[in-house]
Amino acid sequence: MGQVVDIQEHKHLLEIKQVNIEGYDGERWKPIVHSMDLHLKRGEVLGLIGESGAGKSTLGLAAMGYAQSGCRIVSGSIGFDGIDLMALSEQAQIDLRGSRIAYVAQSAAASFNPAHRLIDQFAEGPVQHGLMSYKDAVAKAIDLYRKLDLPHPEKIGYRYPHQVSGGQLQRAMVAMAMATDPDIIIFDEPTTALDVTTQIEVLVAIKDVIKELNTGAIYITHDLAVVAQLADRIMVLRHGKLVEEGDARRMLDNPREDYTRRLLAVRSLGEKKLLLERDPNVVLEISGVSAGYQKDVNVVQDINLKVRRRKTVAVVGESGSGKTTVARIVTGLLPANRGQITFNKKVLSPDLASRDRECLRRLQMIYQMPDVALNPRQKIKTIIGRPLSFYFNMKGKELTKRVEELLKMVELPLHYINRFPAELSGGEKQRICIARALAANPDLIICDEVTSALDQLVAEGILNLLQRLQNELGISYLFITHDLATVKAIADEIVVMYKGRIVEQGSKNEILQPPHHDYTQLLLSSVPEMDPDWLDNLLEEREAV
Repeated sequence: MGQVVDIQEHKHLLEIKQVNIEGYDGERWKPIVHSMDLHLKRGEVLGLIGESGAGKSTLGLAAMGYAQSGCRIVSGSIGFDGIDLMALSEQAQIDLRGSRIAYVAQSAAASFNPAHRLIDQFAEGPVQHGLMSYKDAVAKAIDLYRKLDLPHPEKIGYRYPHQVSGGQLQRAMVAMAMATDPDIIIFDEPTTALDVTTQIEVLVAIKDVIKELNTGAIYITHDLAVVAQLADRIMVLRHGKLVEEGDARRMLDNPREDYTRRLLAVRSLGEKKLLLERDPNVVLEISGVSAGYQKDVNVVQDINLKVRRRKTVAVVGESGSGKTTVARIVTGLLPANRGQITFNKKVLSPDLASRDRECLRRLQMIYQMPDVALNPRQKIKTIIGRPLSFYFNMKGKELTKRVEELLKMVELPLHYINRFPAELSGGEKQRICIARALAANPDLIICDEVTSALDQLVAEGILNLLQRLQNELGISYLFITHDLATVKAIADEIVVMYKGRIVEQGSKNEILQPPHHDYTQLLLSSVPEMDPDWLDNLLEEREAV
Protein backbone atom coordinates (compact mmCIF):
# COMPACT_ATOMS: atom_id res chain seq x y z
CA MET A 1 0.00 0.00 0.00
CA GLY A 2 2.85 2.40 0.79
CA GLN A 3 5.66 3.68 -1.41
CA VAL A 4 9.29 4.68 -0.89
CA VAL A 5 9.59 8.39 -0.20
CA ASP A 6 12.63 10.40 -1.27
CA ILE A 7 13.08 12.62 1.76
CA GLN A 8 16.36 14.05 0.48
CA GLU A 9 14.67 15.37 -2.63
CA HIS A 10 11.81 16.95 -0.74
CA LYS A 11 13.87 17.93 2.33
CA HIS A 12 11.02 16.81 4.56
CA LEU A 13 11.39 14.77 7.72
CA LEU A 14 7.76 13.70 7.40
CA GLU A 15 5.70 13.51 4.22
CA ILE A 16 2.10 12.34 4.13
CA LYS A 17 0.55 12.06 0.67
CA GLN A 18 -3.10 11.52 -0.25
CA VAL A 19 -3.92 9.70 2.99
CA ASN A 20 -7.50 8.50 3.43
CA ILE A 21 -8.68 7.24 6.81
CA GLU A 22 -11.99 5.57 7.64
CA GLY A 23 -13.86 5.07 10.91
CA TYR A 24 -16.33 2.34 11.83
CA ASP A 25 -19.65 3.61 13.23
CA GLY A 26 -20.93 0.21 14.32
CA GLU A 27 -22.57 -0.54 10.99
CA ARG A 28 -20.19 0.46 8.22
CA TRP A 29 -16.89 2.18 7.46
CA LYS A 30 -17.10 5.91 6.77
CA PRO A 31 -14.38 8.31 5.54
CA ILE A 32 -13.12 10.64 8.29
CA VAL A 33 -9.92 12.01 6.68
CA HIS A 34 -10.06 12.79 2.98
CA SER A 35 -7.00 12.69 0.65
CA MET A 36 -4.82 14.62 3.09
CA ASP A 37 -1.30 15.87 2.37
CA LEU A 38 1.09 16.99 5.11
CA HIS A 39 4.81 17.71 5.28
CA LEU A 40 7.18 18.64 8.10
CA LYS A 41 10.83 19.68 8.22
CA ARG A 42 13.32 19.26 11.06
CA GLY A 43 12.96 22.05 13.60
CA GLU A 44 9.60 23.08 12.16
CA VAL A 45 6.33 23.29 14.09
CA LEU A 46 3.14 22.61 12.18
CA GLY A 47 -0.10 23.64 13.88
CA LEU A 48 -3.24 21.58 13.20
CA ILE A 49 -6.38 23.44 14.21
CA GLY A 50 -10.11 22.90 13.83
CA GLU A 51 -13.18 22.04 15.86
CA SER A 52 -13.96 18.71 17.52
CA GLY A 53 -14.27 15.94 14.92
CA ALA A 54 -12.17 17.78 12.33
CA GLY A 55 -9.69 14.88 12.10
CA LYS A 56 -6.76 16.61 13.84
CA SER A 57 -5.88 13.81 16.26
CA THR A 58 -6.57 11.11 13.65
CA LEU A 59 -4.14 12.78 11.25
CA GLY A 60 -1.59 13.30 14.03
CA LEU A 61 -1.67 9.60 14.92
CA ALA A 62 -1.38 8.73 11.23
CA ALA A 63 1.98 10.55 11.25
CA MET A 64 3.20 7.57 13.31
CA GLY A 65 1.64 5.11 10.88
CA TYR A 66 -0.98 4.42 13.54
CA ALA A 67 -4.77 4.30 13.46
CA GLN A 68 -6.68 4.12 16.73
CA SER A 69 -9.28 1.45 17.46
CA GLY A 70 -12.23 1.75 15.09
CA CYS A 71 -10.17 3.52 12.42
CA ARG A 72 -8.06 2.34 9.50
CA ILE A 73 -5.70 3.97 7.00
CA VAL A 74 -7.03 2.81 3.65
CA SER A 75 -4.74 4.53 1.13
CA GLY A 76 -1.90 6.99 0.70
CA SER A 77 1.74 7.05 1.83
CA ILE A 78 3.43 8.12 5.07
CA GLY A 79 7.16 8.75 4.76
CA PHE A 80 9.39 9.37 7.78
CA ASP A 81 13.10 10.11 7.26
CA GLY A 82 13.17 8.09 4.04
CA ILE A 83 11.17 5.20 5.55
CA ASP A 84 7.74 4.21 4.27
CA LEU A 85 5.89 3.61 7.55
CA MET A 86 3.04 1.78 5.82
CA ALA A 87 5.46 -0.79 4.40
CA LEU A 88 7.00 -1.61 7.81
CA SER A 89 6.02 -4.58 9.92
CA GLU A 90 4.01 -3.90 13.04
CA GLN A 91 7.05 -4.54 15.25
CA ALA A 92 9.22 -2.15 13.21
CA GLN A 93 6.56 0.54 13.61
CA ILE A 94 6.44 -0.08 17.36
CA ASP A 95 10.24 0.27 17.52
CA LEU A 96 9.97 3.76 16.00
CA ARG A 97 7.11 4.93 18.22
CA GLY A 98 8.33 6.20 21.52
CA SER A 99 11.93 6.36 20.34
CA ARG A 100 12.10 8.46 17.16
CA ILE A 101 8.44 9.55 17.04
CA ALA A 102 6.74 10.52 20.31
CA TYR A 103 3.14 11.39 21.13
CA VAL A 104 1.69 13.57 23.90
CA ALA A 105 -1.98 12.73 24.48
CA GLN A 106 -4.62 15.25 25.48
CA SER A 107 -5.94 13.41 28.52
CA ALA A 108 -3.10 12.59 30.88
CA ALA A 109 -5.57 11.27 33.46
CA ALA A 110 -6.76 8.60 31.00
CA SER A 111 -3.28 7.85 29.64
CA PHE A 112 -1.21 7.11 32.75
CA ASN A 113 -1.39 3.73 34.47
CA PRO A 114 -2.80 4.47 37.96
CA ALA A 115 -0.97 1.49 39.44
CA HIS A 116 2.58 2.68 38.65
CA ARG A 117 4.66 5.64 39.78
CA LEU A 118 5.38 8.46 37.35
CA ILE A 119 9.12 7.79 37.33
CA ASP A 120 8.63 4.13 36.35
CA GLN A 121 6.30 5.08 33.51
CA PHE A 122 8.82 7.68 32.32
CA ALA A 123 11.65 5.13 32.31
CA GLU A 124 9.71 2.36 30.60
CA GLY A 125 10.06 3.74 27.05
CA PRO A 126 13.78 4.57 26.91
CA VAL A 127 14.72 1.41 28.82
CA GLN A 128 12.62 -0.90 26.62
CA HIS A 129 14.03 0.71 23.48
CA GLY A 130 17.54 0.09 24.84
CA LEU A 131 18.45 3.79 24.78
CA MET A 132 19.49 4.14 28.43
CA SER A 133 19.61 2.37 31.76
CA TYR A 134 16.92 2.83 34.40
CA LYS A 135 19.33 4.94 36.46
CA ASP A 136 20.04 7.24 33.52
CA ALA A 137 16.30 7.46 32.76
CA VAL A 138 15.62 8.58 36.33
CA ALA A 139 18.29 11.29 36.05
CA LYS A 140 16.82 12.47 32.75
CA ALA A 141 13.32 12.50 34.23
CA ILE A 142 14.43 14.75 37.08
CA ASP A 143 16.10 17.12 34.61
CA LEU A 144 12.98 17.33 32.44
CA TYR A 145 10.69 17.71 35.47
CA ARG A 146 12.83 20.68 36.47
CA LYS A 147 12.68 22.21 32.97
CA LEU A 148 8.90 21.82 32.97
CA ASP A 149 8.68 23.58 36.34
CA LEU A 150 7.21 20.62 38.23
CA PRO A 151 7.40 21.01 42.02
CA HIS A 152 10.07 18.98 43.86
CA PRO A 153 11.50 17.47 40.64
CA GLU A 154 13.67 15.00 42.59
CA LYS A 155 10.61 13.60 44.40
CA ILE A 156 7.49 14.09 42.29
CA GLY A 157 8.31 11.12 40.04
CA TYR A 158 7.82 8.79 42.98
CA ARG A 159 4.16 9.76 43.27
CA TYR A 160 1.29 7.92 41.62
CA PRO A 161 -0.84 9.72 39.00
CA HIS A 162 -3.72 10.40 41.41
CA GLN A 163 -1.32 12.14 43.81
CA VAL A 164 -0.59 15.09 41.51
CA SER A 165 -2.82 17.74 39.95
CA GLY A 166 -4.15 17.50 36.40
CA GLY A 167 -1.75 20.19 35.21
CA GLN A 168 1.23 18.48 36.82
CA LEU A 169 0.23 15.16 35.26
CA GLN A 170 0.04 16.76 31.82
CA ARG A 171 3.55 18.17 32.22
CA ALA A 172 4.78 14.73 33.31
CA MET A 173 3.42 13.37 30.04
CA VAL A 174 5.27 16.04 28.03
CA ALA A 175 8.44 14.99 29.87
CA MET A 176 7.83 11.35 28.88
CA ALA A 177 7.60 12.33 25.21
CA MET A 178 10.92 14.17 25.45
CA ALA A 179 12.68 11.25 27.17
CA THR A 180 14.27 9.77 24.04
CA ASP A 181 15.11 13.03 22.20
CA PRO A 182 12.79 12.03 19.33
CA ASP A 183 12.93 13.36 15.77
CA ILE A 184 9.22 14.20 15.80
CA ILE A 185 6.88 14.95 18.69
CA ILE A 186 3.13 15.04 18.13
CA PHE A 187 1.52 17.28 20.72
CA ASP A 188 -2.22 16.59 20.95
CA GLU A 189 -3.70 19.46 22.99
CA PRO A 190 -0.83 19.29 25.56
CA THR A 191 -1.75 22.53 27.38
CA THR A 192 -5.54 22.15 27.35
CA ALA A 193 -5.68 21.11 31.01
CA LEU A 194 -3.14 23.67 32.20
CA ASP A 195 -3.70 27.02 33.85
CA VAL A 196 -2.37 30.07 32.03
CA THR A 197 0.77 30.51 34.16
CA THR A 198 1.73 26.83 33.90
CA GLN A 199 0.88 26.86 30.19
CA ILE A 200 3.56 29.51 29.61
CA GLU A 201 6.20 27.34 31.28
CA VAL A 202 5.22 24.34 29.16
CA LEU A 203 5.13 26.37 25.94
CA VAL A 204 8.60 27.75 26.70
CA ALA A 205 9.89 24.24 27.42
CA ILE A 206 8.39 22.93 24.16
CA LYS A 207 9.96 25.79 22.18
CA ASP A 208 13.33 25.21 23.86
CA VAL A 209 13.39 21.45 23.25
CA ILE A 210 12.39 21.87 19.60
CA LYS A 211 15.18 24.40 19.12
CA GLU A 212 17.76 22.43 21.14
CA LEU A 213 17.10 19.06 19.47
CA ASN A 214 16.07 20.43 16.05
CA THR A 215 12.94 18.33 16.50
CA GLY A 216 9.99 18.51 14.14
CA ALA A 217 6.65 18.93 15.86
CA ILE A 218 2.96 18.68 15.02
CA TYR A 219 0.97 20.77 17.47
CA ILE A 220 -2.74 19.90 17.58
CA THR A 221 -4.94 22.42 19.34
CA HIS A 222 -8.19 24.34 19.25
CA ASP A 223 -6.57 27.41 20.84
CA LEU A 224 -5.28 29.70 18.10
CA ALA A 225 -3.55 32.02 20.54
CA VAL A 226 -1.49 29.07 21.83
CA VAL A 227 -0.57 27.76 18.39
CA ALA A 228 0.41 31.32 17.40
CA GLN A 229 3.30 31.16 19.89
CA LEU A 230 4.79 27.98 18.40
CA ALA A 231 3.74 27.26 14.83
CA ASP A 232 5.70 28.12 11.71
CA ARG A 233 2.82 26.92 9.55
CA ILE A 234 -0.86 26.25 10.25
CA MET A 235 -3.28 23.79 8.67
CA VAL A 236 -7.00 24.35 9.30
CA LEU A 237 -9.12 21.16 9.15
CA ARG A 238 -12.86 20.65 9.09
CA HIS A 239 -14.79 17.39 8.60
CA GLY A 240 -11.53 15.64 7.71
CA LYS A 241 -10.68 18.02 4.90
CA LEU A 242 -8.14 20.80 4.51
CA VAL A 243 -9.77 24.24 4.69
CA GLU A 244 -6.69 26.45 4.56
CA GLU A 245 -2.93 26.16 4.96
CA GLY A 246 -0.17 28.73 5.14
CA ASP A 247 2.43 30.67 7.09
CA ALA A 248 1.30 31.19 10.68
CA ARG A 249 1.68 34.97 10.68
CA ARG A 250 -0.18 35.36 7.42
CA MET A 251 -2.99 33.07 8.57
CA LEU A 252 -3.48 34.95 11.83
CA ASP A 253 -3.31 38.39 10.22
CA ASN A 254 -5.31 37.67 7.09
CA PRO A 255 -7.21 34.36 6.99
CA ARG A 256 -8.69 33.69 3.57
CA GLU A 257 -11.53 31.32 4.48
CA ASP A 258 -14.72 32.13 6.40
CA TYR A 259 -14.29 29.08 8.65
CA THR A 260 -10.81 30.21 9.72
CA ARG A 261 -12.20 33.65 10.51
CA ARG A 262 -14.90 31.99 12.64
CA LEU A 263 -12.26 30.14 14.66
CA LEU A 264 -10.39 33.39 15.20
CA ALA A 265 -13.56 35.16 16.31
CA VAL A 266 -14.42 32.55 18.96
CA ARG A 267 -11.18 33.34 20.80
CA SER A 268 -12.70 36.63 21.97
CA LEU A 269 -15.71 35.05 23.67
CA GLY A 270 -17.89 37.90 24.82
CA GLU A 271 -20.03 38.33 27.90
CA LYS A 272 -23.47 36.90 27.24
CA LYS A 273 -25.03 36.69 30.69
CA LEU A 274 -28.51 38.07 30.99
CA LEU A 275 -28.76 40.78 33.62
CA LEU A 276 -31.72 39.27 35.45
CA GLU A 277 -32.77 40.13 38.97
CA ARG A 278 -31.01 37.76 41.33
CA ASP A 279 -32.32 36.04 44.42
CA PRO A 280 -30.32 37.33 47.43
CA ASN A 281 -30.56 33.97 49.21
CA VAL A 282 -27.27 32.16 49.82
CA VAL A 283 -27.26 28.57 48.53
CA LEU A 284 -23.74 27.64 49.64
CA GLU A 285 -21.52 29.19 52.31
CA ILE A 286 -18.02 27.95 53.12
CA SER A 287 -16.75 29.31 56.43
CA GLY A 288 -13.15 29.01 57.63
CA VAL A 289 -12.58 25.65 55.94
CA SER A 290 -9.19 23.92 55.88
CA ALA A 291 -8.45 20.43 54.58
CA GLY A 292 -5.67 18.19 53.30
CA TYR A 293 -4.91 14.72 52.00
CA GLN A 294 -2.41 13.92 54.76
CA LYS A 295 -2.85 14.22 58.49
CA ASP A 296 -1.87 17.65 59.83
CA VAL A 297 -0.97 18.91 56.31
CA ASN A 298 -3.61 21.23 54.86
CA VAL A 299 -3.59 21.95 51.13
CA VAL A 300 -6.35 24.56 51.43
CA GLN A 301 -6.56 26.90 54.37
CA ASP A 302 -9.20 29.25 55.80
CA ILE A 303 -11.52 29.22 52.77
CA ASN A 304 -14.49 31.60 52.97
CA LEU A 305 -16.91 32.08 50.07
CA LYS A 306 -20.62 32.33 49.26
CA VAL A 307 -22.68 31.27 46.25
CA ARG A 308 -26.04 32.98 45.91
CA ARG A 309 -29.08 31.59 44.15
CA ARG A 310 -28.98 31.95 40.33
CA LYS A 311 -25.41 33.23 40.47
CA THR A 312 -22.15 31.83 39.13
CA VAL A 313 -19.05 32.04 41.29
CA ALA A 314 -15.86 31.25 39.36
CA VAL A 315 -12.89 29.85 41.28
CA VAL A 316 -9.67 30.53 39.37
CA GLY A 317 -5.99 29.87 39.99
CA GLU A 318 -3.06 27.90 38.69
CA SER A 319 -2.64 24.14 38.80
CA GLY A 320 -2.29 22.97 42.40
CA SER A 321 -3.84 26.14 43.85
CA GLY A 322 -6.60 24.13 45.55
CA LYS A 323 -9.55 24.79 43.20
CA THR A 324 -10.61 21.17 42.75
CA THR A 325 -9.83 20.44 46.41
CA VAL A 326 -12.49 23.00 47.36
CA ALA A 327 -14.97 21.13 45.13
CA ARG A 328 -14.06 17.83 46.79
CA ILE A 329 -14.63 19.38 50.22
CA VAL A 330 -18.06 20.74 49.24
CA THR A 331 -19.14 17.38 47.82
CA GLY A 332 -17.91 15.53 50.93
CA LEU A 333 -15.30 13.52 49.04
CA LEU A 334 -12.62 15.17 51.19
CA PRO A 335 -13.82 15.94 54.74
CA ALA A 336 -12.63 19.28 56.11
CA ASN A 337 -10.33 19.37 59.12
CA ARG A 338 -11.73 22.71 60.27
CA GLY A 339 -14.61 25.06 59.49
CA GLN A 340 -18.11 24.32 58.22
CA ILE A 341 -20.16 24.26 55.02
CA THR A 342 -23.75 25.48 54.98
CA PHE A 343 -26.00 24.42 52.11
CA ASN A 344 -29.54 25.79 51.87
CA LYS A 345 -29.17 27.09 55.46
CA LYS A 346 -28.30 23.60 56.73
CA VAL A 347 -24.84 22.68 58.03
CA LEU A 348 -23.48 19.83 55.93
CA SER A 349 -21.77 16.78 57.36
CA PRO A 350 -18.10 16.87 56.27
CA ASP A 351 -18.29 13.25 55.06
CA LEU A 352 -20.30 12.29 51.98
CA ALA A 353 -21.46 9.00 53.54
CA SER A 354 -23.16 10.88 56.37
CA ARG A 355 -25.26 13.16 54.14
CA ASP A 356 -28.91 12.39 53.46
CA ARG A 357 -30.30 11.62 50.04
CA GLU A 358 -32.05 14.97 49.66
CA CYS A 359 -28.78 16.82 50.23
CA LEU A 360 -27.03 14.62 47.69
CA ARG A 361 -29.75 15.32 45.14
CA ARG A 362 -29.60 19.09 45.48
CA LEU A 363 -25.80 19.31 45.09
CA GLN A 364 -24.41 17.85 41.85
CA MET A 365 -21.04 17.93 40.08
CA ILE A 366 -19.92 17.91 36.44
CA TYR A 367 -16.37 16.66 35.94
CA GLN A 368 -13.56 17.88 33.71
CA MET A 369 -13.08 14.77 31.59
CA PRO A 370 -16.34 13.27 30.25
CA ASP A 371 -14.31 10.35 28.87
CA VAL A 372 -13.60 9.09 32.38
CA ALA A 373 -16.84 10.37 33.98
CA LEU A 374 -19.18 8.21 31.85
CA ASN A 375 -19.39 4.43 32.09
CA PRO A 376 -18.39 3.21 28.60
CA ARG A 377 -20.48 0.05 28.99
CA GLN A 378 -23.76 1.83 29.72
CA LYS A 379 -26.13 3.37 27.22
CA ILE A 380 -27.11 7.02 27.54
CA LYS A 381 -30.56 6.05 28.83
CA THR A 382 -28.99 4.19 31.75
CA ILE A 383 -26.49 6.97 32.51
CA ILE A 384 -29.07 9.76 32.63
CA GLY A 385 -31.73 7.49 34.10
CA ARG A 386 -29.68 6.46 37.14
CA PRO A 387 -30.36 9.69 39.14
CA LEU A 388 -34.03 9.55 38.12
CA SER A 389 -34.47 6.06 39.54
CA PHE A 390 -32.26 6.73 42.57
CA TYR A 391 -33.78 10.03 43.68
CA PHE A 392 -37.33 9.88 42.28
CA ASN A 393 -37.96 6.12 41.90
CA MET A 394 -38.84 6.60 38.22
CA LYS A 395 -39.27 3.50 36.08
CA GLY A 396 -40.39 2.39 32.65
CA LYS A 397 -42.14 4.89 30.39
CA GLU A 398 -41.97 7.68 32.95
CA LEU A 399 -38.18 7.38 33.15
CA THR A 400 -37.78 7.16 29.37
CA LYS A 401 -39.95 10.26 28.87
CA ARG A 402 -37.90 12.25 31.38
CA VAL A 403 -34.59 11.15 29.78
CA GLU A 404 -35.91 12.35 26.44
CA GLU A 405 -36.88 15.69 28.03
CA LEU A 406 -33.37 16.05 29.42
CA LEU A 407 -31.81 15.25 26.04
CA LYS A 408 -33.92 18.03 24.52
CA MET A 409 -32.86 20.33 27.34
CA VAL A 410 -29.18 19.83 26.51
CA GLU A 411 -29.92 20.07 22.79
CA LEU A 412 -29.17 16.47 21.78
CA PRO A 413 -31.22 14.24 19.43
CA LEU A 414 -33.64 11.80 21.04
CA HIS A 415 -32.14 8.79 19.25
CA TYR A 416 -28.97 9.25 21.32
CA ILE A 417 -30.86 7.53 24.14
CA ASN A 418 -29.65 4.14 22.87
CA ARG A 419 -26.06 5.12 22.10
CA PHE A 420 -22.93 4.39 24.09
CA PRO A 421 -20.53 7.21 25.13
CA ALA A 422 -17.92 6.08 22.58
CA GLU A 423 -20.40 6.95 19.80
CA LEU A 424 -20.49 10.62 20.86
CA SER A 425 -18.08 13.53 20.38
CA GLY A 426 -16.35 15.20 23.33
CA GLY A 427 -18.85 18.04 23.41
CA GLU A 428 -21.79 15.64 23.21
CA LYS A 429 -20.39 13.59 26.09
CA GLN A 430 -20.13 16.73 28.21
CA ARG A 431 -23.76 17.51 27.42
CA ILE A 432 -24.67 14.03 28.69
CA CYS A 433 -22.80 14.82 31.93
CA ILE A 434 -24.82 18.04 32.21
CA ALA A 435 -28.08 16.14 31.58
CA ARG A 436 -27.15 13.60 34.28
CA ALA A 437 -26.58 16.42 36.77
CA LEU A 438 -29.86 18.11 35.78
CA ALA A 439 -31.74 14.82 36.25
CA ALA A 440 -31.41 15.26 40.01
CA ASN A 441 -33.09 18.69 39.83
CA PRO A 442 -30.27 20.31 41.86
CA ASP A 443 -29.97 23.75 43.44
CA LEU A 444 -26.19 23.93 42.91
CA ILE A 445 -23.93 22.37 40.29
CA ILE A 446 -20.16 22.34 40.71
CA CYS A 447 -18.57 22.63 37.26
CA ASP A 448 -14.95 21.44 37.42
CA GLU A 449 -13.15 22.63 34.27
CA VAL A 450 -16.11 21.48 32.17
CA THR A 451 -14.95 23.21 28.96
CA SER A 452 -11.17 22.83 29.22
CA ALA A 453 -11.06 19.60 27.16
CA LEU A 454 -13.29 21.02 24.40
CA ASP A 455 -12.49 23.03 21.31
CA GLN A 456 -13.55 26.67 21.39
CA LEU A 457 -16.61 26.34 19.17
CA VAL A 458 -17.93 23.42 21.24
CA ALA A 459 -16.99 25.16 24.52
CA GLU A 460 -18.94 28.23 23.48
CA GLY A 461 -21.99 26.03 22.95
CA ILE A 462 -21.59 24.44 26.40
CA LEU A 463 -21.28 27.86 28.09
CA ASN A 464 -24.35 29.14 26.27
CA LEU A 465 -26.23 26.01 27.36
CA LEU A 466 -25.22 26.44 31.02
CA GLN A 467 -26.26 30.09 30.99
CA ARG A 468 -29.63 29.27 29.40
CA LEU A 469 -30.28 26.55 31.98
CA GLN A 470 -29.38 28.92 34.80
CA ASN A 471 -31.79 31.56 33.50
CA GLU A 472 -34.59 29.02 32.98
CA LEU A 473 -34.13 26.79 36.04
CA GLY A 474 -32.56 29.16 38.59
CA ILE A 475 -29.51 26.91 39.18
CA SER A 476 -26.40 28.22 40.94
CA TYR A 477 -22.92 27.30 39.72
CA LEU A 478 -19.58 26.99 41.46
CA PHE A 479 -17.45 27.16 38.33
CA ILE A 480 -13.86 25.96 38.66
CA THR A 481 -11.66 26.99 35.76
CA HIS A 482 -8.26 28.27 34.67
CA ASP A 483 -9.65 29.86 31.50
CA LEU A 484 -10.11 33.59 32.07
CA ALA A 485 -12.03 33.97 28.80
CA THR A 486 -14.60 31.56 30.28
CA VAL A 487 -14.64 33.57 33.52
CA LYS A 488 -15.39 36.79 31.64
CA ALA A 489 -18.23 35.10 29.79
CA ILE A 490 -20.04 33.30 32.60
CA ALA A 491 -19.09 34.57 36.08
CA ASP A 492 -20.96 36.92 38.39
CA GLU A 493 -18.31 36.76 41.09
CA ILE A 494 -14.67 35.61 41.05
CA VAL A 495 -12.58 33.90 43.72
CA VAL A 496 -8.82 33.86 43.06
CA MET A 497 -6.83 31.07 44.75
CA TYR A 498 -3.08 30.69 45.17
CA LYS A 499 -1.26 28.00 47.11
CA GLY A 500 -4.39 26.85 48.91
CA ARG A 501 -5.61 30.27 49.97
CA ILE A 502 -8.04 32.84 48.60
CA VAL A 503 -6.01 35.93 47.71
CA GLU A 504 -8.83 38.00 46.21
CA GLN A 505 -12.58 37.77 45.68
CA GLY A 506 -15.40 40.02 44.58
CA SER A 507 -17.68 40.82 41.68
CA LYS A 508 -16.40 40.21 38.17
CA ASN A 509 -16.05 43.92 37.49
CA GLU A 510 -14.10 44.47 40.72
CA ILE A 511 -11.64 41.65 40.05
CA LEU A 512 -11.06 42.21 36.34
CA GLN A 513 -10.66 45.99 36.54
CA PRO A 514 -7.39 47.50 37.79
CA PRO A 515 -5.87 47.85 40.26
CA HIS A 516 -5.31 44.09 40.60
CA HIS A 517 -3.82 41.92 43.30
CA ASP A 518 -0.29 40.92 42.19
CA TYR A 519 -1.29 37.30 41.56
CA THR A 520 -4.47 38.27 39.73
CA GLN A 521 -2.37 40.54 37.54
CA LEU A 522 -0.04 37.60 36.82
CA LEU A 523 -3.01 35.47 35.73
CA LEU A 524 -4.43 38.20 33.50
CA SER A 525 -1.06 38.95 31.89
CA SER A 526 -0.54 35.24 31.18
CA VAL A 527 -3.56 34.84 28.89
CA PRO A 528 -2.10 34.24 25.40
CA GLU A 529 -2.85 36.78 22.70
CA MET A 530 -3.25 36.24 18.98
CA ASP A 531 0.24 37.55 18.35
CA PRO A 532 3.16 35.25 17.39
CA ASP A 533 5.55 37.51 19.34
CA TRP A 534 3.43 37.62 22.50
CA LEU A 535 5.25 34.87 24.42
CA ASP A 536 8.74 36.15 23.61
CA ASN A 537 7.74 39.73 24.51
CA LEU A 538 6.18 38.57 27.78
CA LEU A 539 9.31 36.67 28.81
CA GLU A 540 11.46 39.72 27.98
CA GLU A 541 9.23 41.96 30.10
CA ARG A 542 9.36 39.59 33.08
CA GLU A 543 13.13 39.20 32.81
CA ALA A 544 13.47 42.99 32.76
CA VAL A 545 11.43 43.24 35.95
